[in-house]
Amino acid sequence: MTGTTPGGTLTLADDLTISRMGYGAMQLAGPNVFGPPKDRDEAVAVLREAVERGITHIDTSDFYGPAVVNEIIKEALHPYPADLRIVTKVGSRRGDDGSWNVSRDPQDLKAQVHENLQHLGVDTLDVVNLRLGTNEGQTDEEPIGDMFGALAELRKEGLIRHLGLSAASDAQLTEAQTIAPVVTMQNLYNLANRQDDALVERCAAQNIAFTPFFPLGGFSPLQSQTLTDVAARLNASPQQVALAWLLQRSTTIALIPGTSSRAHLRQNIAAADLTLPADAVSELDTIGS
Repeated sequence: MTGTTPGGTLTLADDLTISRMGYGAMQLAGPNVFGPPKDRDEAVAVLREAVERGITHIDTSDFYGPAVVNEIIKEALHPYPADLRIVTKVGSRRGDDGSWNVSRDPQDLKAQVHENLQHLGVDTLDVVNLRLGTNEGQTDEEPIGDMFGALAELRKEGLIRHLGLSAASDAQLTEAQTIAPVVTMQNLYNLANRQDDALVERCAAQNIAFTPFFPLGGFSPLQSQTLTDVAARLNASPQQVALAWLLQRSTTIALIPGTSSRAHLRQNIAAADLTLPADAVSELDTIGS
């Protein structure tokens, strides 16, 4: 395998350096991110190949499955490579019917941290993101002091090294920073959904990783004739161009495209080597709203 780090690296703290091209593990669970995968052996193989190809940033959560994905990560990669950083998130639980249920009571947030520790098989979590907003990834302006403060307590206890936010607003980032340092922001952002442009710039200025979820559109995949035309001209897939655009958008953007297929994983990683010329970037910029 290659010895390089896909997309280069991003150093967010003395003990936190990640590959800018990471891997999102959500799709390793069953349908609707619930229950076991159809092919557990392939799920294990995807994780191992991601690490072999230089990815040092894996995104997960104990509410994927629930617990299923973290247990697969542990099976595939434990004991973990020294340079691997696993980013997880808390703030939701799953119903028996697979529903996604907000769960941000401070005591339950602490319980969720302990569940992540157990299922990943670690004593300390590298990064924990507090998941805010709606299940669809829309932000709100809910005060977060009690919630984020509970996680900050666990950070002081040594159970968490670093903290971040997910589906958070600019004001919520400001509030969180009065409580503890924030190293990651994980928000909905892609070529067609650019309402967080100002937050992307703020994160770059403050050396905070901005990690777009749904980088390829999520449940409504990106569809644009402009994207298709640019990709054809560059002899790349539209998905690769959309990922490359994000990497070039900001120096602190980190990507976590997910897949349950090794072939698709390789295609995503290849996007890190795709350099978009200025005229292509200008065309792609017209897609966003």
